[in-house]
Amino acid sequence: MTGKPKRRGLFIDTLKGDVAPQPPMWLMRQAGRYLPEYKAIRATASSFIDFCYNPDLATEATLQPIRRFDFDAAILFSDILVVPDALGQTVRFAEGEGPRLSPLVSPEDCGFLNDEIDLERLAPVFETVRRVRAELSDDKTLIGFCGAPWTVATYMIAGRGTPDQRPARMFAYAHPEAFQRLIDRLVDASVRYLVAQFEAGVDCVQIFDSWAGVLPRAEFDSWCVAPAVEIVRRVRAIVPGAPIIGFPRGASTSLSEYATKTGVDGIGIDTAVDLGFAAKTVDRSVTIQGNLDPLVLINGGAALDAAVDRILEAADRRPHIFNLGHGILPETPIAHVEQLVRRVRGI
Repeated sequence: MTGKPKRRGLFIDTLKGDVAPQPPMWLMRQAGRYLPEYKAIRATASSFIDFCYNPDLATEATLQPIRRFDFDAAILFSDILVVPDALGQTVRFAEGEGPRLSPLVSPEDCGFLNDEIDLERLAPVFETVRRVRAELSDDKTLIGFCGAPWTVATYMIAGRGTPDQRPARMFAYAHPEAFQRLIDRLVDASVRYLVAQFEAGVDCVQIFDSWAGVLPRAEFDSWCVAPAVEIVRRVRAIVPGAPIIGFPRGASTSLSEYATKTGVDGIGIDTAVDLGFAAKTVDRSVTIQGNLDPLVLINGGAALDAAVDRILEAADRRPHIFNLGHGILPETPIAHVEQLVRRVRGI
């Protein structure tokens, strides 16, 4: 695949450095459980993983928040754990308990994984991308994504989410060579997966490193920054100019270094980081994204208006994409999302 992605619009223009009078906006997990129309179609799928692999359902879920709120970008409805699934690891989602994988307890367990990602297994995801892109107007951006290698590895090793990702951290300390091989395999898989998403029609991608913040500095550099550097470099070697957002949740004071070293176009700022600090420390060539607290969105009212205004003021006069500092929560009232949209857009 050669040439730069050609579709632009407010979102991509901002991601590439333009400053808009009102920032473009989307919300992490915007296609999800806070919407009654999502709940209705979710009830028709036998499991969450089946939902992700059903282009009819995944296309509808991706488009629902665009129809309701007219966001500037849609994000592909899928899950970061389709990558280990396509590497041959057993992945299921227990209702009310979250993901369950066959854990990688020892280096020998890694030998059961495929050497390369099975893109045929992910064909339904790419079909969803094609369908969504065909439905979206040209001024709307379609965001693809993957989980960062470190975050995906934490689930693969523990077999589930854990509070501090201790199983993965202990595995990496005890078996550094095996852990590095796993990270390298996930880098390869992520590159191929993201390139395939671009080929199917996404306009940009985001790399979710949801568990970056649990790591000491040296391990953050080795397991979060270095893999992201490789993914960005290799994706752009195939898709020149590919727009890429990094989201190293919990990176805190390392945000600027992450942005500079990886070369991402935009960096997601989590709720715990002062956006004014990020705006001053992250290089102006990098668009900042974020970072409204999902809990203030649940609260609504004057507190929501004040929080939105603080973010807009902190990001004034530099490229900024309005978003949450983490995913929207299921109990979020729709009326509060509508209030948020009006406040950000000044209507």
